[in-house]
Amino acid sequence: MNPNRNTRIAWLLPSMERQNYWQPLFKEFTKTFPQTTVYTGFWEGFVPGLEGAFTVEVVGKTQFVPTTQGRGYSPGLIYVSPTIVGELLKFRPQVIFVSGFSLWTLLALLFKPLPLGQWKVVIVYDGSSPTIDYINSRPRLILRSTMARFADAYITNTSGGKNYLTKILGAEEQRVFARPYQVPDVKTLLGRQEPESEPEPELQHPIFLFVGKIIPRKGLRCLLEACTILKQQGDQTYTLLIVGDGEQREELEAYCQTQGLTHCVHWVGWGNYDRLGAYFRRSDIFVFPTLEDIWGVVLLEAMAFGQAILCSKWAGSSELVVEGENGYIFDPYHPEELAKLMRQFIDNPDLIGAMGEKSKQIIALHHPESAADFLIEVTSFTLNSNKKKIG
Repeated sequence: MNPNRNTRIAWLLPSMERQNYWQPLFKEFTKTFPQTTVYTGFWEGFVPGLEGAFTVEVVGKTQFVPTTQGRGYSPGLIYVSPTIVGELLKFRPQVIFVSGFSLWTLLALLFKPLPLGQWKVVIVYDGSSPTIDYINSRPRLILRSTMARFADAYITNTSGGKNYLTKILGAEEQRVFARPYQVPDVKTLLGRQEPESEPEPELQHPIFLFVGKIIPRKGLRCLLEACTILKQQGDQTYTLLIVGDGEQREELEAYCQTQGLTHCVHWVGWGNYDRLGAYFRRSDIFVFPTLEDIWGVVLLEAMAFGQAILCSKWAGSSELVVEGENGYIFDPYHPEELAKLMRQFIDNPDLIGAMGEKSKQIIALHHPESAADFLIEVTSFTLNSNKKKIG
């Protein structure tokens, strides 16, 4: 079977909370497959400029139930509505892209061989990280390995994700495709900018930028501790611009007060997706101090705006950082290491432009059009694959 404009494609994404980077990709993907429907249990609405660019159906309400709390992703269970089955049987897709290993993935695979099913399933595994992989949970690994056996193909952003799917879950290597598909779109990030919506022009350069939820997992505490070390060394000739909000903000603002960082640390609050481009465009160095991220598209967004990069070793997107060329990789559990790297940019401002230009060169291959082409190729492969029935 060959793909054509009448091929029906379903995307099952349990939640699209703060995942607006999908929208430009779906816009491009549906140019080839207009019969595409995105199903989700959490929808925040279209980004300005992309209204109605693809079809979205909200099915039930996705809820995450944490089992324990930690500094990384909180382990737990995702509740998604089983009524997705009725939606799929009504739509009758030929290919279903399913995110991760939730109940929706299990249901898509269970109904796959039935007469009303007969669809192909592609598992979307964004990337690998200790909490998400559940390497130490034998029951989860058995369930995931079983699901993986019946999938027709797999996509992942990272080589780490491919290694997990093949080496841990036993997926056939020729069916696993690793390439960034969660990618930036400069036009959407800039939106319809108003000059007054941009950061204040009097900020001291170089400007280090943090963008994200202000929660323990994102590692902002480490970044602020690095700023404290710089202050102890007598250096506050820079700005740290913090764009985001979250449960840890009050605590970290108080930390800045007690450490005397208010001169160089500026808190912006949360910015809409189509306004983030103003901060990327004005800043010099993007800092991603995460303690655990399976991917981290925000780093790619910063690269698209020509920023030098300081990236945590625990971010999946660190695979796009070429050490010493477009930035540096550090361990967020050692803020003194990060402080040393920040000082390199403060003392050697010529590094910023050269590394930022290298970032733009690296990311030039990864944009919504190229990502859509990649997914179209995966769709074609899936439709034409003859996976033998197992068991």
